[in-house]
Amino acid sequence: MILRDLLTRIPKAVATGNLDQTASGVTSDSRQVKAGSVFVAIRGTETDGHKFIDAALKQGACAVVAEVAPASDYTGEAVWVHSNNTRDALGQLAAALAGDPSQQMKTVGVTGTNGKTTTTFLIQHIMKSVWTRAGLLGTIEVDNGFERVAATHTTPMADTLQSQLGEMADNGCRGVALEVSSHGIDQQRIAAVEFDAAVFTNLSQDHLDYHGSMAAYYEAKKALFTGLAEQGGKKKPVAIINSDDQYGEKLVKELGESQRVITYGMGAHVDFKVTKMRQQVRGTEFQLDNRGKSYLVRTPYIGRFNVYNTLAAIAACAACGIKIRDAVKALAEAPQVPGRLEHVGTREGVNVFVDYAHTPDALKNVCATLKDLEPNKLITVFGCGGDRDQSKRPLMAEAVSELSNLSLITSDNPRSEDPEAIIKEIEAGMKSKAYRAVVDREEAIRTAVNVAAAGDIVLIAGKGHETYQQFADKTVDFDDRKVAHWALRDRPSTRAAAPAEKKKNFTRKEGEWRDRDEKPERKEGEKPEYQKPEKYGERRVGGKPPRKSDRRDGFKGRRDRPSGERKDQR
Repeated sequence: MILRDLLTRIPKAVATGNLDQTASGVTSDSRQVKAGSVFVAIRGTETDGHKFIDAALKQGACAVVAEVAPASDYTGEAVWVHSNNTRDALGQLAAALAGDPSQQMKTVGVTGTNGKTTTTFLIQHIMKSVWTRAGLLGTIEVDNGFERVAATHTTPMADTLQSQLGEMADNGCRGVALEVSSHGIDQQRIAAVEFDAAVFTNLSQDHLDYHGSMAAYYEAKKALFTGLAEQGGKKKPVAIINSDDQYGEKLVKELGESQRVITYGMGAHVDFKVTKMRQQVRGTEFQLDNRGKSYLVRTPYIGRFNVYNTLAAIAACAACGIKIRDAVKALAEAPQVPGRLEHVGTREGVNVFVDYAHTPDALKNVCATLKDLEPNKLITVFGCGGDRDQSKRPLMAEAVSELSNLSLITSDNPRSEDPEAIIKEIEAGMKSKAYRAVVDREEAIRTAVNVAAAGDIVLIAGKGHETYQQFADKTVDFDDRKVAHWALRDRPSTRAAAPAEKKKNFTRKEGEWRDRDEKPERKEGEKPEYQKPEKYGERRVGGKPPRKSDRRDGFKGRRDRPSGERKDQR
């Protein structure tokens, strides 16, 4: 594209140099510059792109867009473009070079503290069911219509975002669902994206290390919706808002008549309303009322919060022209969203779930959902990430201790912080003594699974779909779902063996077989197993059974109860 035509997308820009050159691409990363690239210097939170202008020029950039004017003696061949907002300029240039892909597809953006990932997955699923091909861009993965790849950011930089949208449009996607983070809005990564619908799920404490206050956090989210009215294309965007949320209700009032709004929730005066909700272990069904018509909605998800996510997806797809009955039909076969209240497995009546909940509100919601299934005990494993909002740590503990029977506080992604120091900050918010601090996350997960009894539920919260754990000096492979699966597999069986059975048995040590009656060899001076100190989460074997009054379930001050007996039955 000729620079002269391309630069018309940047308002009030002042250009110096030969504008008849051809631009082949645009980037904000000087390492990605090639001959013919336009380099846009961005002032970031950690570094300033203006420091890398010389490097970009040496690599063959045909133009530089900066927030400073060139030096008075600048005589370079590259065009120098002076703009007062290079973040917006990056989005505008990237969109132009990609062919303005968001204008070619039905585009839905989803923002909020919790529910973005599930809602976008549901929107894409409905779109694919009706239109065959649709794109997805979010926290877990990017789907360009032909292939799925792991995502690196919830909302990537504008040049990457527009490139990905361009691939989706070229691949024949008729629609796309994308997660829009508060960072993405504040840093104008969605500049030049034209939306057909924007969804507000909810707002609760998170990212205050970046925004500073809930008021600033809310204003960042609000900017997505006030920006809808400023779109210059042919689209007539719709704001879809959860008015049951206090911030959602506030947003509806503040948008007023300036923007078309569709509300959803369980309140009396919403456009998409839920009634007659019924939840089971394998899913949820509810009645959806809209414009005098009712629909029976069945989804394989559990939880009140997932009902809200489902409502948002239906409303967003309806705003894009999909019939409600077609959306409802598609939801009956919705896919499992990785790491979102994902059922990992069951063994001997112990059910294990993994969820991404990493905010106080999300953790409270997922614990409440699992408590609604009426387990004998809810055992929760959780932690808090390092180098993130520290003020939410005691609030996370408060949410867990309020609803969990037993809790294990462990490491999440410590990053540069001391894991034990993070745990101490979490412990300050614990309202129950039925907890244990276990720094090693794998040990915490295995302990939770081992102490669980038939009828219990184990929740592993915080990391969800993530397949790594970040420390100060390294990043290691770690997947809660895999570790939980291994823990279930290795869990000591509580079922008594048949008297007549006398076969080889697989021990906890992989690859080693031995007869049931064969006693393991002990080293000289080593105590027999029943004399060894009892470890947390384990029971002594080989000795006399303890008296009922002496049994413990591994948590200080908590005695064993018969399987199936709930606290309120005692």
